[in-house]
Amino acid sequence: MHGHGGYDSDFSDDERCGESSKRKKRTVEDDLLLQKPFQKEKHGKVAHKQVAAELLDREEARNRRFHLIAMDAYQRHTKFVNDYILYYGGKKEDFKRLGENDKTDLDVIRENHRFLWNEEDEMDMTWEKRLAKKYYDKLFKEYCIADLSKYKENKFGFRWRVEKEVISGKGQFFCGNKYCDKKEGLKSWEVNFGYIEHGEKRNALVKLRHSSSKKSEDSLLRNSDEEESASESELWKGPLPETDEKSQEEEFDEYFQDLFL
Repeated sequence: MHGHGGYDSDFSDDERCGESSKRKKRTVEDDLLLQKPFQKEKHGKVAHKQVAAELLDREEARNRRFHLIAMDAYQRHTKFVNDYILYYGGKKEDFKRLGENDKTDLDVIRENHRFLWNEEDEMDMTWEKRLAKKYYDKLFKEYCIADLSKYKENKFGFRWRVEKEVISGKGQFFCGNKYCDKKEGLKSWEVNFGYIEHGEKRNALVKLRHSSSKKSEDSLLRNSDEEESASESELWKGPLPETDEKSQEEEFDEYFQDLFL
């Protein structure tokens, strides 16, 4: 019984509450039917600020990591330098690296290369020496390539052949002089090569295929005469005895046979 003379019933409120609960139940059932298998449940409560901040930091860190992974080494280096300058101050010139002491693998090999390696040379091997020794092992040491461009000054250079020269026949089927490509009139010579390497004087008996001209013979003989530590007969062997030279095809067959064994 309410004021103003009006009449009301308690059952009317119950009916309205029943209809409201049915409507809510129907809405929940509809949501369950429309919910996708991978869809997460809805939370009615708001997350705490600290939890939300941690989730945000984790997401930002993941994005930064993906961004860094997509960069190459130089781009990452540049980004880190820029970030350092932004946070701590400074100039880019402070990070400029001096390249005065930079060395390539070729520079290291040149500094540590040896014409012949012995047991003493292989003691206390550093990574530079190991690199030079690895290059040395790939050279072909049957015939030499000679540089006779400064023979008038009594200066000669000898080196071993590389794979490309072995395949082309340079130094065996063609003249062993670096600046000569003659194929006819070649003879095999044995020369006692005297040289100074890393402050130490050494000698090595090498074989050279060279055209038999008077001028070239005199130049090679002059180099041998300069050696004071032994007699001329010990230093200069002269042309080797005539033997049956193998053809280029036979040399290739032996080379590839050794290569695949």
